[in-house]
Amino acid sequence: MEEKKEYHFGEKIRQVREKKHMTLKAVAQAAGVSESLVSQIERNKVSPAIDTLLDLANALDISLDYLFEEYSRRRPVSITHRDERRTLNEEDVVYSELSDSYSANGENSFESYTVVIPEGSKTHRGNYGHIGQEMGLVTRGTGILHYGDKQYTLKAGDSITFSANAPHNIENTGSEPFEAIWIVTPAQKFNSN
Repeated sequence: MEEKKEYHFGEKIRQVREKKHMTLKAVAQAAGVSESLVSQIERNKVSPAIDTLLDLANALDISLDYLFEEYSRRRPVSITHRDERRTLNEEDVVYSELSDSYSANGENSFESYTVVIPEGSKTHRGNYGHIGQEMGLVTRGTGILHYGDKQYTLKAGDSITFSANAPHNIENTGSEPFEAIWIVTPAQKFNSN
């Protein structure tokens, strides 16, 4: 039988209240509850009814996502072993997933993978741009990031971050494979949802 989780909101409520320099009395008045109840909730002595929790969140201008974030995370830790990585090929470019795409929340989803571009080739997927952000770390070779109407030279050891909404691709301009570690948010290639 699975052990029942206990939800403790008190620490978060207290931290936000103190950061906003609000007294227990001010929060209690704004939420329409007693000062004693707010104190007990902050010390995790009582678990608030949902309407009380909503009133407290409203009084402190806290999103419910913030209060519940630790309970919506995937657990336990996910490990992707080297021989279990999924790969995708786009023509001769190879993408290997480094970890499961985290996509519990679309806006905060991300994916990480390696990309290997053979000599004389380039990526194709970003030719039209897409929503989100990208970050890459070049681990081998040299290339050019074509971003809109601009070009940026990349070599081993360089990292780059950019908004993915402009058309973009990476061209291998060296005499060896271009290799990089890439992180994209929201998840695109390996999104399992």
